[in-house]
Amino acid sequence: MTPETLSFYEKVYEVARRIPSGRVTSYGAIAKYLGAAKSARIVGYAMNNSHSKDVPAHRVVNRIGLLTGKHHFEGTNLMQQLLENEGVEVIENQIQNFESLYWDPAKEL
Repeated sequence: MTPETLSFYEKVYEVARRIPSGRVTSYGAIAKYLGAAKSARIVGYAMNNSHSKDVPAHRVVNRIGLLTGKHHFEGTNLMQQLLENEGVEVIENQIQNFESLYWDPAKEL
């Protein structure tokens, strides 16, 4: 990874650490907040590499509330279990009441 990539990842982690417990955001929302609106996939890569960095990656989902990153967590349902421990209901890999739980960094930070 280049120093620029590492720097972007650190910015992603700083935003993700500010997502409140029981709330979720999307890869695209973080990318847009950081001024890189077309970099949602890079935010996903950052989340995949964040597990040893004290980042609540389980709170970052796709734009419609699907747990698309769940296969990057240990076990079969760890991402869902972490969300449910925070009071987020998940049915068939889909966040329920996604709109009301959605945390937009552009509005919150």
